[in-house]
Amino acid sequence: MTGTGAADVLAALLHDWQQAFNAHRPAEIAALFSQDALFQGISPRLGHGPQDVLDYYAAVAPGTTAQVTVVSAGRLSQDTVHGFAQVTFTAPTGDLHPVRLSVVAKQADGGWLIHQYHASTHHTTTSPNTV
Repeated sequence: MTGTGAADVLAALLHDWQQAFNAHRPAEIAALFSQDALFQGISPRLGHGPQDVLDYYAAVAPGTTAQVTVVSAGRLSQDTVHGFAQVTFTAPTGDLHPVRLSVVAKQADGGWLIHQYHASTHHTTTSPNTV
């Protein structure tokens, strides 16, 4: 990883996530998460650690792809960054599913791992304050 800013860290980490996701390699995705990671995908089940991440992504339909863009990032400490990303998932049918990710990453053993991951679907509403 060449960049040291929070956005650079998240962009590189989520690039690796996107590459593994698009190739349907759940073990590679799981390897991007810390052993004590908290994981909330679109399902209502809260996951803990790489095995839950692997199980979650193994269930995604092959042929589903993702396009990720970091929209905001900051540094919580020297070894912790956080931010938001916009992800557009494309199902094998061509249907688009926009999702917002909240991610916290920590530096470990010279690399960065996802420590907390939360996905949220979002829909266009008539008012920005509509829940």
